[in-house]
Amino acid sequence: MIQYRTLGAQEIDRELFQDFIRYQKVTDCWRRENHTWVIKREPFIDDWSDEDYHTLVACLKNTASIGGVVYAAFHDGELKGFASVEPKMFGGEQGYLDLSSIHVSEDMRGQGIGKLLFRLAKKWAKSQGAKKLYISAHSAVESQAFYRAMGCVEAQVYNQKHVEAEPYDCQLECELS
Repeated sequence: MIQYRTLGAQEIDRELFQDFIRYQKVTDCWRRENHTWVIKREPFIDDWSDEDYHTLVACLKNTASIGGVVYAAFHDGELKGFASVEPKMFGGEQGYLDLSSIHVSEDMRGQGIGKLLFRLAKKWAKSQGAKKLYISAHSAVESQAFYRAMGCVEAQVYNQKHVEAEPYDCQLECELS
């Protein structure tokens, strides 16, 4: 059975991720060419180094400490999924809050954990007065299929900070209805 709860900044450390498997084998990605989205074959392995985990821990701690939210999914006491939403609204009329992360451990994918974490993130963002979630998402075909299934579409307004940091990510939004 999966247990979901919010995490406080003091709970977030490298040890929390000891049983989390980021590994993702990517074959095809969405790319924008001449204002049209196309699928391109660009195989690679996406995995996190120890340095990546330390950066993640710092980011999640910051989110929790400045008034955002970090949700976690645990199976048998082990972290198997997480999502975070930043507290600062942006995008003018769009009323975006940033879904800054959502990941499910490789050994637990396909069991609905990501869907429930996404719904929790949407519910929290709506409770904060947001109109939409903003997602700067991995361009892998599988990742994009998840977001499309959750009702996400291309963002009306792009967050330039995300575009500059991850130029191959897809910029999406999701209504909070």
